[in-house]
Amino acid sequence: MNNLRIRTAGADEAGTVLAFWAEAAEGTSITDDVDGVTRLIDRDPGALILAERDGELVGSVIAGWDGWRCSLYRLAVHPSHRRQGVATALLEAAEERFTRLGGRRGDAMVLEENDRAQRAWAAAGYRRENHWRRWVKPYV
Repeated sequence: MNNLRIRTAGADEAGTVLAFWAEAAEGTSITDDVDGVTRLIDRDPGALILAERDGELVGSVIAGWDGWRCSLYRLAVHPSHRRQGVATALLEAAEERFTRLGGRRGDAMVLEENDRAQRAWAAAGYRRENHWRRWVKPYV
């Protein structure tokens, strides 16, 4: 993991993060716009964790904490940097953050069709809970 730097995102990086997700992440969300990412960072400045190598954005994870739950979203690693410990470093940073805040369990959102992501989460020690389903209602 030489030259890998883990840090939180600044609000001025919303466009850069969105461009990265377009290239490296699976799926989209109703909040995938500059306003959505900026609101996340303004609301919880430590939530959007980035990985850089030699000044290039190579990974991200959202580690949201609402005072009760530890929620993980958008674990993404640039295709040219996969299998080099980037996701592991991002998850370690997220888990350290949750522990500092008093969190006791991380919940990850993983697309059903994304087998690669499911294998990565399982390798990191996360397990699928088949008795839960996500229910959503857009407000826009």
